Amino acid sequence: MLPLRDLNRSGSFPLVNWLLIAANCAAFLFQFQLAYPAQDQLIEIAGVVPARFLTGSPLAVVSLFTSQFLHGGWMHIISNMWVLAIFGDNVEDRFGHARYLMFYLASGVLGALGQVIYSPDSLVPMIGASGAIAGVLGAYMLFFPYAKVVTLVPIFFFVRFIELPAWVFLGGWFLLQFLSGLPAAAGAASMQGGVAYWAHVGGFAGGLLLAILFARRSAKLIT
Repeated sequence: MLPLRDLNRSGSFPLVNWLLIAANCAAFLFQFQLAYPAQDQLIEIAGVVPARFLTGSPLAVVSLFTSQFLHGGWMHIISNMWVLAIFGDNVEDRFGHARYLMFYLASGVLGALGQVIYSPDSLVPMIGASGAIAGVLGAYMLFFPYAKVVTLVPIFFFVRFIELPAWVFLGGWFLLQFLSGLPAAAGAASMQGGVAYWAHVGGFAGGLLLAILFARRSAKLIT
């Protein structure tokens, strides 16, 4: 299933969301124009390498942030930015610009730590905004559970466009990530097919928790 758009108009211009998309694209274009040895070196330095946390490397903490702006290829960056453009504007509208930026980065950190916990000895660098975007999806599901998501569903040789409630689409996506990550949790591999599923799970769960805390704090301020 491919999300095409949501039927949930934002009440304000999503400045931070578009700046994040621009920053991700700029970082990818810089990464892409490097020669392959330099690309590999950049990913090795700026990517999250779980084993670094066991050695106390200073790069371990820094990479929790830098890794969020690197991607593994055109499909990786396009799919991530597509999803962020669909769902990020409404979450930014709910949080406000400054809080949304902090929330986004924090979700990315929590997502990366989710993968580190499940593969602490891995020497494979992990890159991508997927953990941060998963956090955005978790917050969206909490704030707008019944917002409609226009979804493309392939059925054999045909495609169908259906409108799904956000909690169905996003809840189903989270369940798929969790089930896909179970072999890794059982020790089969740190990443299945090159996908860090536990970064997705950690980011989604972390974003959902942060959104709950934000909602409770806002309710207290109102009362």
